[in-house]
Amino acid sequence: MSHFAKLDENNIVIFVTVGRQEDDGKEVEISARTGDTYKQTSYNTIGGVYLDPITREPAADQSKAFRKNYAGIGYTYDAGRDAFIPPKPDELSILDEETCQWVASDIEA
Repeated sequence: MSHFAKLDENNIVIFVTVGRQEDDGKEVEISARTGDTYKQTSYNTIGGVYLDPITREPAADQSKAFRKNYAGIGYTYDAGRDAFIPPKPDELSILDEETCQWVASDIEA
């Protein structure tokens, strides 16, 4: 089963939908067919690591890990990083460039 994130004009995820398995890697065709922008997202990927769907431990085969994080509504797709980045939780959080996850800053307000 494949998952695709629909993006608005600012590359913000507005919803995520399930596609057919044969749609893997077909976001260009889906976007062309619908006129909307879609990017495939990896359901079990968090922080650039693909987790085994049963054990939730890092899988031996990391070939399914892409775009750093499974997309959710409000996430931003960063084309330069080819990554989905969650919304910033607060002003003090900083982006971990490797995982594209927000981490708490050591700076106090």
